[in-house]
Amino acid sequence: MSNEGVAAVERALGVLDCFQPGAEHQSLADLTARIGLHKTTVFRLLNSLVRCGYVVRAEDGRYSLGPRVLYLARVYERGFDMEGVVRPVLEHLSRQTGESAAFYVESGQPGHRLCLFRHQPLEGLHSQVLAGTIMPPDRSSTGRVFSIWTQGEPQPEHSLPLHSRGARDPYTSSWSLPIVGDEDRFVGALTIAGPSARLDHVDKLRVVKLLLTQAHELSKRLGASPAILRSLYD
Repeated sequence: MSNEGVAAVERALGVLDCFQPGAEHQSLADLTARIGLHKTTVFRLLNSLVRCGYVVRAEDGRYSLGPRVLYLARVYERGFDMEGVVRPVLEHLSRQTGESAAFYVESGQPGHRLCLFRHQPLEGLHSQVLAGTIMPPDRSSTGRVFSIWTQGEPQPEHSLPLHSRGARDPYTSSWSLPIVGDEDRFVGALTIAGPSARLDHVDKLRVVKLLLTQAHELSKRLGASPAILRSLYD
């Protein structure tokens, strides 16, 4: 079976994607400029979206998201399973690298982080941080992600992911990336960690590309905007 889509549906969804925080109300001209389609095409798409309740048109001619979007958001919220979204990413990273993969969130104490989910291969020597562990601030790659995205530490000049070697203990190295979600808010950190003696000899470009790809997909699943996805992971 072909995986080809329907162009008209994808264009309509592209119109919906134009509505973002700070751009909740837009004119036909605004939407046409954002999506890059002919004005007549955008107008016809908007008419269909208005009839179905996904967009509303105000008296001043500007458009905004309609109540049907909120309804779907509530349905999605009720059925959302954080573990079901995160764990497959960790399993994939661990399987592809042979190292431990973990997802950290804020613990409630400034700078501290909670290892919410973790996956590691069944064999070999690995980092012994367990899911449920609360870790204090440090200069590891994960600790620096939290320092930057929760405490306002200046962001590094070099590109992501952040890397550390021997920061938390003298034998461990790691790569970490921030994960963002709804309204482009910081959600947590995605980390690959393992013995430095092993990670010193891996194909670093492959590991970095793999981590960036998975962080992009995870943040996308959590509701991050296309703009923040491009700025962090492309």
